[in-house]
Amino acid sequence: MTEKQDLEGGDPNLECTKQIVELPVLPKPLTLEEKKYLLAVERGDKVNVRRIIQKAHRKNGVDINCVDALGRGALTLAIDGENLEMVELLVVMGVETKDALLQAINAEFVEAVELLLEHEELIYKPGESYSWQKVDPNTAMFTRDITPLMLAAHKNNYEIIKILLDRGANLPDPHDIRCGCDDCIRDSTEDSLRHTLARLNEYRALASPSLIALSSNDPILTAFELSWELRNLAYAEQESKTEYLELRRQVQKFAVDLLDQSRSSHELAVILNHDSKEPPFIEGEHMKLSRLELAINFKQKKFVAHPNIQQLLASIWYEGVPGFRRKSAIEKIMIIFRTIKDLNKELLKQRGNAPTYLEIAVFIYVLGFIWEETQEIYVEGIHSYLRNLWNFIDFTRNSLYVAVALLRLVAYLQQTAEIKKNSQTRFIPREQWDAFDPQLIAEGLFAAANIFSALKLLHLFSINPHLGPLQISLGRMVIDIVKFFFIYTLVLFAFACGLNQLLWYFADLEKRKCYVLPGGLPDWDNAGDSCMKWRSFGK
Repeated sequence: MTEKQDLEGGDPNLECTKQIVELPVLPKPLTLEEKKYLLAVERGDKVNVRRIIQKAHRKNGVDINCVDALGRGALTLAIDGENLEMVELLVVMGVETKDALLQAINAEFVEAVELLLEHEELIYKPGESYSWQKVDPNTAMFTRDITPLMLAAHKNNYEIIKILLDRGANLPDPHDIRCGCDDCIRDSTEDSLRHTLARLNEYRALASPSLIALSSNDPILTAFELSWELRNLAYAEQESKTEYLELRRQVQKFAVDLLDQSRSSHELAVILNHDSKEPPFIEGEHMKLSRLELAINFKQKKFVAHPNIQQLLASIWYEGVPGFRRKSAIEKIMIIFRTIKDLNKELLKQRGNAPTYLEIAVFIYVLGFIWEETQEIYVEGIHSYLRNLWNFIDFTRNSLYVAVALLRLVAYLQQTAEIKKNSQTRFIPREQWDAFDPQLIAEGLFAAANIFSALKLLHLFSINPHLGPLQISLGRMVIDIVKFFFIYTLVLFAFACGLNQLLWYFADLEKRKCYVLPGGLPDWDNAGDSCMKWRSFGK
């Protein structure tokens, strides 16, 4: 290295690796007069504060915008002390507000917020940045993405949020997590952590109950949609999953709290039947429960399980049988037995019998099921219908019942024709029927359809206060058991690979000892031990 290179800074090959790190500009030490000035502000001594500021305007000895070692200026000290008169004096005397509005919102000092907003409207010029946006980001208390409305929403201060909304403040919708616009790409490239935190701050603000109540025309629908969006974000951004799920629970609680405000069955019915595309619900009309269906689609379990909703659903369910709920368990059992007794069980002991009244009633009942499923597909759409796995069981059950009815009709026509040719065929024993007789196939499909009908009870048991939690626990346990067997299989496979690698040579020896009979057959009588050992190696 030459002397010239030494004087210029060393090896020029290392110049490209040098990086300039910009350090934040720290506040300069306070003078004695500035310390007295901040102390007078903190104590609320307006006379001395006015005198010092007036003196500073005449001379340049005191910096009225100075900050202490903790970065607190005069306005910050006045806001922390909730001294409105001092805040007003400092603003009037020309002290820079900087991010004082954000600090007032953070301290939930409503009167100071109103005062600073009025001052901001007076000094703001279109096209320029606001006062809180001009603060040096290296020394600012709040990040650049924080706005007054966002911070007020974080604090969930109803009064401050209303003041800001009345003055035209708003929150833009966050960009989609997979957004590829120039702004998102630039922010993510510059600082991915700051980009993630900025999105999290936006959703913290949107999840504020006070903001939803003041800015949304349909708070319950907004809560449902935001809850679903937060759920998707929790799975998309695993690093912030806990925060997003916590916000989701907060939004769900807000929807439930709104439901607590219903004071009568009519108010509850209006809420649950509300549909923005339909006219308002009128008492006495058929309940469509559109909002309840929406809650189910958005997985709002606490909303659906609310006692008020369950009471309304119970009243609708028992509407046709008044007083049945108040009967004792013995009385209910006796009613069921009496109903079963009235249904005469008709046994088909011979061929060619026409469909019984019970079979006709069952088929009409099945047609009602099919009509119900058709309406569900028409109202909710095929995609929403297929998302529910229980609908596949309903479809299979209905298809089997329809197949039973068709086969039963074919069997009746076929057997009637046989009886016309030979009347003795009516009394052929069942064990001598053809294995693929339509009536036998119909009975087999009918049994399968009954199994699917019984499986539907599992879905109904989930709402039972005693069987529901047990069913959910069993479902979670099955998943854990499958995970355990997967780990067990991996361990077993690992040992099998090791043993196979260790003993593969001896497996061939045992194989030769085993297959000694003519035709290459194993000799289990004399070499059974070798045959068993060879099999253990999977050869």
